[in-house]
Amino acid sequence: MKETTVQELKEKKDRNDDFTLLDVREPHEYQISNIDGTLIPLDDLPGRTDELEKNKEIVVMCRSGARSAQAVKFLENKGFENVSNLVGGVNAWAKEIDTSLPVY
Repeated sequence: MKETTVQELKEKKDRNDDFTLLDVREPHEYQISNIDGTLIPLDDLPGRTDELEKNKEIVVMCRSGARSAQAVKFLENKGFENVSNLVGGVNAWAKEIDTSLPVY
């Protein structure tokens, strides 16, 4: 499984790279702390893959990296080829990039 670090994600965001940041957490988690990803909760993903572009880079994130790893495996099995897991999730982002975000 391909992985993306929070430092690499910050560089992508700073460069305005063309990619999708997919947040697979639940809506209440997104309200606590988010970094402007597209919210599709993991349980909803099977019915919403048509909202994602297969030929576009997708970085998948969750709280700590476990659910996003499941989502990456699922998307790869559905033919998505350029998908990576955000190592440490939003909590790693909050600790290493933007310390104003809450860790939960």
